[in-house]
Amino acid sequence: MSKISQDSLKNDEQKINEVNSVVDSNTQENSKVKAVALLSGGLDSQLAVRMIKEQGIEVEAVAIKTPFCDFDCGKGCGHKVLEVATELDIKLKTVFLGKDYLKMLKNPKYGYGSGMNPCIDCRMMMYDEAKKHMKKIGATFLITGEVLHQRPMSQNSNALSIIEKNTEMEGKVLRPLSAKLMPPTEPEARGLVKRSLLGSIRGRSRRGQLELANNFGIEDPPNSAGGCLLTDPEFSKRVRDLFRYSITEPSLNDMELLKIGRHFRMNSESKLIVGRNHGENEMLKSLGEELDYILQPTIVPGPVSILRFHDKPDLRKHKLLLECSSKITLRYSDTLEDRSYEVSITNQKRKLNRRLYIRPFTKNDVESFRI
Repeated sequence: MSKISQDSLKNDEQKINEVNSVVDSNTQENSKVKAVALLSGGLDSQLAVRMIKEQGIEVEAVAIKTPFCDFDCGKGCGHKVLEVATELDIKLKTVFLGKDYLKMLKNPKYGYGSGMNPCIDCRMMMYDEAKKHMKKIGATFLITGEVLHQRPMSQNSNALSIIEKNTEMEGKVLRPLSAKLMPPTEPEARGLVKRSLLGSIRGRSRRGQLELANNFGIEDPPNSAGGCLLTDPEFSKRVRDLFRYSITEPSLNDMELLKIGRHFRMNSESKLIVGRNHGENEMLKSLGEELDYILQPTIVPGPVSILRFHDKPDLRKHKLLLECSSKITLRYSDTLEDRSYEVSITNQKRKLNRRLYIRPFTKNDVESFRI
């Protein structure tokens, strides 16, 4: 390292130490100070709350549930946000971002990440909900478990600044795990929070968090989150396909269907979802709507399938679509390619209940439809 670089690094460290010293010298006791925390149930947000509670500040939490990334997202994160809130001894408010979230997802102002993940716009919606709760309880600032540079799209300095500015939360968001690497926030400058007790963790390594967990006596800390479904490449394909062909705004039911089964694009008006196991078959039955066609083999073991239309079906293609859907369904049943089998087809709206005797598709035939 050159002498200039060494001198520059020393100057930066000296400035940070001076800031920390000045801010800490203003710290005062204030038992009435309240903060709101965005709580996911994961380790980072849990640690952030503990670090602030340790300074004698009252904390309440807001947990955000979206159609894709929440505290029980099905990705195996194991996060139990209610259990965590109870363990932390803090009040918890849960908020579901539904149709408004889907509207944002179709055209996010700040675009997508590697998949269909609108991370910056998503965080902005979360901040807005937390801000509402802050106003309701008279909280002074917001706490998050965000770690600088942990997530490439939403946790860099520029993105964090954009999120704060767009939600009018500049200076009011304290990120305890990385606070020493960032400019002092209002609660620090006002002496409500002691900066020297905050962290300087950055990046994707979990070492710093695990050390803090040990210091707080957290046994068996949760693993790193499995991530938002919208970052998954295969799931993102399904979302893009749905947005491309939907005539109207996709429903929450449409989004739930994206999470299960095998998906096939039949034509511009319709798609087929085929269950992969007994659990998914039962879910498909519960998610089926009165306009959907429900298909299932009658004699051999096989999946439940839903044929769903995005628009009024073209009746000229109706018979062909039902035949193709039946062949795909039989492909994933206990069948032989050179024999015909019976498939039950029902439609609640049309009061249809018919049987179709047909052969299954081959593997190559099926792949031409797969999303």
